[in-house]
Amino acid sequence: MNIANRYSKPPQMRRILIIQLGDIGDIVWSLPAIQAVRDTYPGAEVAVLLREGSGSLLATGAFPLKIFEVRKGFGESLRLIRALRRERFELVFDFRGDERGGYMAFVTGAPIRAAIHYPSLPGLRNHLFTHLVSTAGEPMAAVGAADLSLYILKAFGIETGKVIPELCLSNEVCSRAAGILADAGIPAPEEAMGEGGERLRDGTVRRGDWVTVNPFSRWSYKEWELSKWVQILDWLWKEFGVAAVIVGTPAERERAGELGNSCAGNVYNLVGKTTLAELAGVLQRSRLHLGVDSAAPHIAAAVGTPTVTLYGPSDWRYWSPPGERNRVVIPEMACAPCHLKGCEGSGVSRCLDTLSVERVQTVIRKALSS
Repeated sequence: MNIANRYSKPPQMRRILIIQLGDIGDIVWSLPAIQAVRDTYPGAEVAVLLREGSGSLLATGAFPLKIFEVRKGFGESLRLIRALRRERFELVFDFRGDERGGYMAFVTGAPIRAAIHYPSLPGLRNHLFTHLVSTAGEPMAAVGAADLSLYILKAFGIETGKVIPELCLSNEVCSRAAGILADAGIPAPEEAMGEGGERLRDGTVRRGDWVTVNPFSRWSYKEWELSKWVQILDWLWKEFGVAAVIVGTPAERERAGELGNSCAGNVYNLVGKTTLAELAGVLQRSRLHLGVDSAAPHIAAAVGTPTVTLYGPSDWRYWSPPGERNRVVIPEMACAPCHLKGCEGSGVSRCLDTLSVERVQTVIRKALSS
């Protein structure tokens, strides 16, 4: 096991595996690093190992990657190990800091297995790699999400000019997304204009006159009250004539229905009706994406859609989508970000509970005006 700040760039490789067993947002933030590996080794077959259900996001046609997914069950694990060993990978990068990724890297048998060195981690994790990148005392909490994966690559002389994630969608994915929107009654761009290209005002949703909204998170302490989202969506419709398209996972369908039924304005519910790739296609057509700290803002920003994201206890300075087109609404409480899962272990964040509708409206207004 080698531990260093710099290594020689590996010679031309034929088979490379990138392990990213994080959440969807982590996968999006890894896109610049994946592209950097592809650019550095143009003749290599690059594969990625992801969590179960995450692969469709990268299976868009724009990234011709071989995708493996970790699935539950002993039999599935054995099949995955055999499949990875058959690939005979020569180089493996693990972009996470957990033990599971270390074991998956080890079972590939690759002669070069690299990751960031976390000296405080217990167990065998650090011993499962051949090359560990020292952070030289720099705390990883101070390294932005995209930089975390690029940090490893730079130690091996692999550079990239792009650090902002970009997700290019295939024509097939865009077509499927357009079909989903059409089935929901949202018109295509050519149906959205009058003869002179002016916006029609007959109450029908027009191209550019709807925003996507995802008020849900896997973690309740990151969420804002649904009653406040009702006020936001009604305000958008009344003041701007802007409809809302709610997106999310199947597990959030019931709450999405509750939100939609409580609104007086035009609201469409696509929750649970898209794959990850199709969700990206829907987000790409949206005028603006509104939501909390979850996967959707990262996907939206990666496909070029402006975002407004509400942050509470999690740190927007390192994990929010970058760029002027992506805005954040942050609490006024001095204790935020606290990185805790709710106040005093309650699972409820007071900094979000006290966040006013007016404060969110101000940021959304600026986003729409630009």
